[in-house]
Order: sequence, then structure tokens, then C-alpha cells
Amino acid sequence: MKKKYILFLLISFFTISLSAQTLEQARNLYANKEYEKAAPIFEKYVKSQPTNGNYNLWYGVCCLETGRPAEAVKYLETAVKRRVASGQLYLAQAYNNVYRYEDAIQCYEEYIEALKKRKQPTEEAEKLLDKSKADFRMFKGVEEVCVIDSFVVDKASFLQTYKISEESGKLYTFDEYFKVTGNHPGTVYETELGNKLYYSETGKDDLLNIFSKNKLIDEWSKGTLLPENINATGNTNYPFVLTDGITIYYASDGAGSIGGYDIFVTRYNTNTDTYLTPENVGMPFNSPFNDYMYVIDEYNNLGWFASDRYQPEGKVCVYVFIPNSSKRIYNYESTPHEQMVSLAQLRSLKDTWKDKTEVQEALQRLESAINHKPQERQVYDFVFVIDDQRTYHQLSDFRSKQAQEQFQQYQRMEKDFKQQESKLDQQRQAYTKGNKEAKAKLTPAILDLEKRVRQMSLELDEQAIKVRSIEKQ
Repeated sequence: MKKKYILFLLISFFTISLSAQTLEQARNLYANKEYEKAAPIFEKYVKSQPTNGNYNLWYGVCCLETGRPAEAVKYLETAVKRRVASGQLYLAQAYNNVYRYEDAIQCYEEYIEALKKRKQPTEEAEKLLDKSKADFRMFKGVEEVCVIDSFVVDKASFLQTYKISEESGKLYTFDEYFKVTGNHPGTVYETELGNKLYYSETGKDDLLNIFSKNKLIDEWSKGTLLPENINATGNTNYPFVLTDGITIYYASDGAGSIGGYDIFVTRYNTNTDTYLTPENVGMPFNSPFNDYMYVIDEYNNLGWFASDRYQPEGKVCVYVFIPNSSKRIYNYESTPHEQMVSLAQLRSLKDTWKDKTEVQEALQRLESAINHKPQERQVYDFVFVIDDQRTYHQLSDFRSKQAQEQFQQYQRMEKDFKQQESKLDQQRQAYTKGNKEAKAKLTPAILDLEKRVRQMSLELDEQAIKVRSIEKQ
């Protein structure tokens, strides 16, 4: 009997020690932000002691950090009821991620008041509060857009799902376009004429930034970094430019994002040679997950964007929608909250369908786009318009030997002009990033180069007129 009692004590001690060790391991994983590994251990503990505030907090945070905010809410609410420190902070984040913005704002405000009473810093919490208020404003303005279809595909090859017209340009992965090996996350957009690129590349700060390149006769210019208001914070990727040449869509996970990558839009101001302040395109295109590669195919009147919302690892959902000519939003005040959330999250595509005829016509256009076999693009030496009836693509097209010689001079002038134009762009970029002293030093050089570029542009136009005049004699 005594031996059995001793054996029972040994087994009990071993079990307690093993449990303590397992909890300690879970807390270490939690401290190292390995939430996926820590979650099942904390789940076991919270089931054994459902009212334990710390267990609820730890498991709730693991759910939140592994993309399960709705599940996190229940446990974090319990943690807050048990007055666990920092519970309100995480509960507010969970509320925010499930579109319960008013609850999130209240939770943040209570958390900030508690910090003030303890005389602790509130700056970070106040930033999160401001973000939640901004997200709430976005939620009140969910765009009324008709989403006609969606495709769940592998993220590694999602661009192949985009069936856009030749008139809208071309999309490539960075590795595919630049013919490099590896797994570079950047994408490349090439304009319809193939004379300009927009692409994302890792910069010195180890973040993705968007660059552009111009075609210089038979070679590409050096990459020019787009302005800081585009490449301001975080990673910037997935560029696309409308056929107007001035409207650019891209995705960024920096400031102004609801969560992960968000889609932004800006426009080039030709008068000031700058880009306007980028704007978040809002919901339903953006979400607390990663949303990106927003494309408008004006020829087919179809829009495309990708999102990993509610998708397993390695998968994304590509949505196809009908672009609005002007933005329309749902009436927030008269729409039930759950319905508004459903529309913002795109839970049901059919809920976005208002006009069945419009949807059927769009689906037919989509089917045609999917089945369309693009023609092989003709590669020309150059494109030079003589008149309304004639466009030349190679030197042998010229009938006049003198015109041919003058055109060769025009090509040399054009190359010089584009090189100087590229140099001017680089100096302007350096100016925007420089301090007061650097700007003062750069100003005279920029003004001189601007004057030279304008003069070269006039000379180039005059040479083009001369070529046409000789050829038409």
C-alpha cells in the first residue's frame, strides 16, 4: 500500500512538472511571437480553466495574430473581464479586425485612460485609436461595386489569372521580366507601347519601392524611384497605370493601410511634375488582410484585384468587378450592421448584383477575355508618324535618302534628350530627399538642366518636322 502511494505521488509530480514545462514553453514561444506553435498549448490550458484571465489573453492573442480575429474576441473579452493587463489593447485590435469599429474605439479610449491613471505613455495607443477611427470612416463609405466573379488560385502564379486586353499593357513577375532566378516578390507593369516600365524592387532599406524606366531607342534608362509620397513607408509593390498615363494604382503595407497591403491611387500632376497625395481606394477592395494588384481594363470594362482574405497559406482570391465611372457608396445609416460588414468583406458576390443584365454582359466580356488569344506583338525598330496615312517602322521605309539621314540625326537627338530627361528626374528625386544645404546646391543645376531639356525638346520637334517635310517632297 505504501509503495502504491509513493508511485501515485511520483506520477502526480511528473504530470505537474510536465504541465509546467509545457506552459513555460508556450510562454517562451509567445514571447518570441511564434503564435502558431503556442496556440494549441494555450488552447489546452484555456479549456481546462475557462475563467483563467491569463490563459484567455494568451490564447486570444494567438488567435488574433494568426488571422482568426473573430475567434479571438471571445477569449479577449474574458481576459478583459478578469482585468488582465493589456487585455483591452488586444481586444480593441480584434474588434477592429472584425469591423466592430465603435467597440474598438471605446476599448482603445478606456485603455488610454487606464494608461494615463498609471502615468504610462499613451502615444502608441493613441495612434491605434486614430487608425481605428480612420478605418471606421472608411467602413461608412463602402463602395457600391458589382463584383461578378472570383477565382481562388496559387499566390505564386496569381498574375496568370489576370486576362487583360493588350490595350491595357502587360503584367509580369519581377523574375519573369528581368529573367532572374529566385523568388523576388516584385511585379512589373509594361505600358501598351512597351516604352515604359513600372516595377517594384528592394531598396537600401530592405523594403520594396516602385521605380520607373523609359525606353531610350534601343535600351532602357536607369530606374527612377517614384516620389516619397508613394514610397513613403512600408513596402510598396504591384503598380498599374491607366491608359491616361497619369493615374497609378499600387499597394502598400505602410501608413494608411487597414492591415497588410492596401490598394492606393494617385495621379501625376503635369503642371508641377509631382504626384498628388495618394488615397486609399477603401472598402470592399481593402481589408485587414493583404489586398493588391488593382487593374482596370478600360477596353473590356472590367476591373481586377487580389486578396488573401480568408484564404489558406499560399492561396489568394482574384476578384473581377465592373468599374464605376464615378464612386457610389452604400447608405451606412439605413443598412444593417451585419449586412454592411458582409458587403465590406465581399462574403457574397451576388449581394453586390443590382442589375442582372449588366452582370450577364460583364460575364460575357470576362469569358471573351479568358478565351482571347493575344496576337504576337509586332516588334518595330521605331514608330515615326509621317502623316495620317503613313507610319514608318524601319529605315528602309524612307523613300528619300536625305530624309533617312535626317531621321538618323533625329534618333541621336532623341536619345540625348531622353538621357537628359532621365538625369533631370534623378536630380529632382535627390532634391526631394535632400536637406536644406543639398537642395540649395542642387537648385542651380536643376534649373539649368530644365532649361536645356526644354530647348532639346523644341529642337527635337523641329527636327521631326524637317524629316517629314523632306520625305513628303
